[in-house]
Amino acid sequence: MKIGIVVGSHRRDSQSRKVALYLEQQLQSLNAETWLHDLAHDPLPLWDENLGSGEVPWAFLPGLVEQLQSSDGFVIVSPEWHGMATSAVKNFFLLCNVQSGLAHKPALITAVSGGDGGAYVVSELRTSSYKNNRLCYIPEQLVVRNVGKVFNADSAENDPEAHTYFVDRAGYSLKLLLAYSEALGALRGGGVVDLEGYPNGM
Repeated sequence: MKIGIVVGSHRRDSQSRKVALYLEQQLQSLNAETWLHDLAHDPLPLWDENLGSGEVPWAFLPGLVEQLQSSDGFVIVSPEWHGMATSAVKNFFLLCNVQSGLAHKPALITAVSGGDGGAYVVSELRTSSYKNNRLCYIPEQLVVRNVGKVFNADSAENDPEAHTYFVDRAGYSLKLLLAYSEALGALRGGGVVDLEGYPNGM
């Protein structure tokens, strides 16, 4: 079982990366293989009409698509900025068409907030990021609020009650993601998916 993790912050040393690395460690402890793409460390060019043309700006795509196609499920991590998901995350989904490898695979939304926010990221991604790539968000989600007080390597920096809650909730969500990944693998192999006949969502 392989889970891809996409980190959507534009900041190189971000709280979103901290959360993603924690989730990656937990997935590995559950015997899952992981792959992490941090959009701050490895930014993608903005979508334009030359996508798929083979021109130099898109030379990254074969390697990226190979990782996406070989993954069984995904964790999408995005901070909430100005009540929105980041432009890097939205651009990632613009680049990912039905052939990219996301189709009919489960994903766990993980929103990150320095305060009490995060819900707008969940709403935005569930509304507008899956139509043509056919990614399947699971019903569970993580909204990591007051992120500076949880998932820190130095336990003295954590709020004990909040940290314990988020550790437990993350563990539950990741186990669900792995179960969905196994179940949807059977669906993809069942002969009912037709991405050539129906390449775009309605």
